[in-house]
Parts: sequence; C-alpha cells; structure tokens
Amino acid sequence: MNRVLKHVLLLVVVCWMSMAFAQDQGIPTQTNTTSRFRTGPSSEWRVQATLAPNTPLNVDGRDGTNNAWVRGITPDGMVGWIASSNTTLSTDQLNSLAIKTVESPFSVPAPAGGAPATTSNSTTTTTTTAAVVAPVQSLAPMSGFAYGGHVSGFGGDTVSNMQRAGMTWVKKQIRYGDGQDASDAAGMIQDAHGKGFRILLGIVGQPSQLSSPGYNDRYAAYVASAAAAGADAIEVWNEPNIDREWPNGAINPASYTALLATAYNAIKSANPATMVISGAPAPTGFFGGCHGGGCDDNLFLAGMAAAGAANYMDCVGVHYNEGIVPPTFTSGDPRGNSGHYTRYLPTMISTYSNAFGGRVPLCFTELGYLTPEGYGGLSAGFAWASNVTVAQQAEWVDGAVSYSRNSGRVRLVIIWNIDFTGTFGDDPMGGYALIRPDGSCPACNALGS
Repeated sequence: MNRVLKHVLLLVVVCWMSMAFAQDQGIPTQTNTTSRFRTGPSSEWRVQATLAPNTPLNVDGRDGTNNAWVRGITPDGMVGWIASSNTTLSTDQLNSLAIKTVESPFSVPAPAGGAPATTSNSTTTTTTTAAVVAPVQSLAPMSGFAYGGHVSGFGGDTVSNMQRAGMTWVKKQIRYGDGQDASDAAGMIQDAHGKGFRILLGIVGQPSQLSSPGYNDRYAAYVASAAAAGADAIEVWNEPNIDREWPNGAINPASYTALLATAYNAIKSANPATMVISGAPAPTGFFGGCHGGGCDDNLFLAGMAAAGAANYMDCVGVHYNEGIVPPTFTSGDPRGNSGHYTRYLPTMISTYSNAFGGRVPLCFTELGYLTPEGYGGLSAGFAWASNVTVAQQAEWVDGAVSYSRNSGRVRLVIIWNIDFTGTFGDDPMGGYALIRPDGSCPACNALGS
C-alpha cells in the first residue's frame, strides 16, 4: 500500500472516530429563534417548553423522514425534539446524526449555561429546574401486564389468598430515615422472592430531611442498594404533591423531578433491570392549582413532564382509591363535582397517560375500593364510601384489573390492600383490605375465577 493511500485511510479513520465520539457526546448547537420544544418529531406532538433564542442544546439524532426534526437536551436536562431549521446545525452536522425515534435511549450530557426554558399550562407559568444529568439506559422489561397487592406481612392466609387471586407481585413500603442502611429492604426482597413474588418497594423519606445538604444523593444511595439487593421495582417517594409527604411551601414538580432523576440513575447503575416508578401523586383537585402548599395531581404531572421526568422513569405511578362506581363508568358519581377525572378509573388512566404524551406506561401502585362492611362506620373524611358493600368491592377490583389490562396503557396494578386491619388514625386501612375481618376474600375469588 503506497503512502498516499495510507494517508487517506488514516484521515478517514480519524474522521470516523471523531464523528463517533461527537455523536456519543452529542453535537452542540443552539436555537436561532424562539422555538417550540416538543415530545416528538412533528408539530402534532405536545409542546413541553418554549426555548429562547441562543439556548444551547446537545443533539443526538434526527428523525428518519426528511431531517426536519432533531432530538436534543437543554441545559436544565429536558429532552425533546426541535425543528432542525430552528438550530444552528450545518447540513453536514445534520446528515451525520443517527436516525432516532422517541423510543430510542438517550444518553448524551446536557450542555452548560443558557437561559432556562419556560413552560405554560392553563393556570400557571413556571421555570423548569430539573436535574442536569443524562439518564442511564434502562433494561427494565416493559411488556405485558401483571398485578399484585400491598401487604402488611406474609402471615396467616395472605400468601394463599394472593396465589388464588393470580397475583404475581407484592408491594411493601419503607419509610427511609437519613443515613439508614438497606438491610431491611434486602430482607423484604428475599422474603418475597422466596414465596414466588416479584416485589415493588415504595421508598419514601422523611419530608423534614429533604432540605438537608446532599439529601438527594443519600436517598439515591439507599434506593440503589435496594436495587442491588434484587428489588424488581422501586417507587421513588409517595404523593409528593401534598404536604403530608413533601414540605409545605416547597412542593414543586421540578424539585421532585430532580430527586427522581438522581434516584433513577443510581438505581439503573446498580441494577439496570429494576423498574423505576415515579412517586404517585395524591389524586386531588383540592388545591385549585399548583403552589408551595400543594398541587393538584394533573398540574403536578404537567410540571414533571416539563421538567423532563419521562427520561427518568420506566412507569408513571398512579393512585386510584376513591371510586364508588364500577370501574368502566366515566360519569354518574353521586358526590359533588361528579365530573372530576379522579372519580373514575378510565379518566384517571387517560389523564396520567396523556400527561406524558402516551410515551410512558402506567403503574397503579395503589388501587382500591373502600367498604365499611364488617368494621362499622367510617370517619367523616371517608363517609363517601359508607354504602359500598364487600360484594361491590370484589366486583369492582376484578373489573378494574381487567379494564387496566385491556387498556393497553397499564403495566402493573397493585391492589391497596390485601391484609391490613383496623385504622391508622382516621385512615380506614382495614376497610380497603381484600381479606375481610371474617377471614374471607371475595375479591380473591373473583380475580382467580
């Protein structure tokens, strides 16, 4: 081989390596005008932010049709699609990008600096402050449908009733204290696996500890240890839109997304197969908007989506626990505000799925129907369920599982609950239980038939 040919081949290899490295790191560019940043590569996809001129982006790919759209990440960690004509990319740079789809993994880092994006909804305009970390690749299996139940323990007839009901998952919740080790989580995982169940751990910390320096990293280290111990799924926090679980005055979907992002990357680094579920918000319209004292769940979800939360979850966490009509109904609730989406299972599914453009499946980490039968009356806060019978609970739980399976949008349903008894304060946990005070489990019979 002559020297000229060798030199040409060397240049080709160097250029190829440079291009590959650039694509691994992303190609830097910036917006050349005010631009809409969308969840997918066409004008039909939802606008998740409006980017100011000269906003830096790192792009990793282009759409496979006419190169009209490119995918990138903003300085505040939001991943999305932008018209290629609204960037400073050259034709050569555009053509060098790999073809991507909305499902393709994204791993390039966020660029430094630049103005934050702004997002709007019907009631508020906020500035996003999501974590500026690229998501670690997920290997969690996301096909199929499964269901199980939240248990207080594996005593009595809990296991046999769950098996009779066809359940393959179990949920346990852990209240994490700052600095706590994961030995308790490891014991729960081993116990569940030994009895033939996959396990979802709902891991929620102490709201009062959230503001301590470095807390997100310490929480992330704990959930990563649980993943390394074999947790099949982890729900990151619980109901972060209300001040029972997040500090009053500090409730903010972007702040929660920052915790979610840190936890997600720690979990996936420890065990890429562990499914990460976002902390299900409390389903509510009580707050009339979204502010530091609390946030209605639909607006909290919109804020999470705007902050890039879809990049840091395998499944959207959902709670549905206030139904008093069959699970196929979308109207007819006898209470006031009967048209509110939280009253009905179908509208909860559509609200939560649509919040992320249908791109992320749903996981009900708490789905249950309350009945006082066998326990007597209910406290004033739960009197809305006073007329629900055990027979209706059984029928509706079975119907809710079937409806969720057939919706094509739900990956997992965890029934709240299997075997709790009595009350916790004003919370009638025993009234939600499938195993009733007399030891019977009509809902288990319905599910298993």
